Amino acid sequence: MNDDVLHDTPHDAYTPRQMAARLEAFSEAKAVLPLLPLALLGVLAGAFIGLGSLLFTLVASDATLGFATSRLLGGAVFSLGLILVVVAGAELFTGNNLLAMAWADGRVSSAQVLRNWVVVGLANAVGAGGLALLVWGSGHATLNGGAVGEAVLRITAAKLALPWHEAFLRGVLCNLLVCMAVWMTLAGRSVADKVLAVLFPVTGFVAAGFEHSIANLYFFPLAALLGAPVSGVDVAVNLVAVVAGNLVGGSVLVAGVYWVVYVRPASRPSP
Repeated sequence: MNDDVLHDTPHDAYTPRQMAARLEAFSEAKAVLPLLPLALLGVLAGAFIGLGSLLFTLVASDATLGFATSRLLGGAVFSLGLILVVVAGAELFTGNNLLAMAWADGRVSSAQVLRNWVVVGLANAVGAGGLALLVWGSGHATLNGGAVGEAVLRITAAKLALPWHEAFLRGVLCNLLVCMAVWMTLAGRSVADKVLAVLFPVTGFVAAGFEHSIANLYFFPLAALLGAPVSGVDVAVNLVAVVAGNLVGGSVLVAGVYWVVYVRPASRPSP
């Protein structure tokens, strides 16, 4: 019996095969989204991830917390960013790496995927950088006796000090978890389902110190505004490595694997 027959009531979670079909349908819609809404939704997503990064920084600025407590709590509050993206609606480069599944199935073209990734990625950078400017102007960094600003500088310096291969691999591991979170939201039918699907994978990647390219696009300009000697070359090296890693983690290890399991012709159930 087809496993989808066992999950056809409004209260059941969608099965993985149904999730794959939903992802392909969503990907087709994203691929033809007009430029203006695509860009505006991308700006929103960049700002949303920046808000999650802001909350993470607040936790990181509290020296009374132990290492594990700080990392896990910081990861939990960072989840706000992806929750806003999937519930409120926004276009996030890292999550949109899942378009690779519909591309592999021939339902969207290479040009459509690249258009989405480039426009959304640039718009995410505008949103994250714009939020950094607002946060800087608000004096937020002076909270906790200036410890919040010091945490921003410390986090940024650690990111920029990463060797290329470590930044790349941390990018892979980050987007493996981010895209697993987005993938699991496709199983849910309610807001609560989506929030729960996001919470644990995102907490995990942040607590483990993995690298999210859009979060970095919030930290780097904010640190520069706060007076850190941020090198453009170091920023470029980090972003190239992390973006490449994010692409591999989301497009290959999540979208590619689930395409092989649930979508490719040989994996489809007989009529």
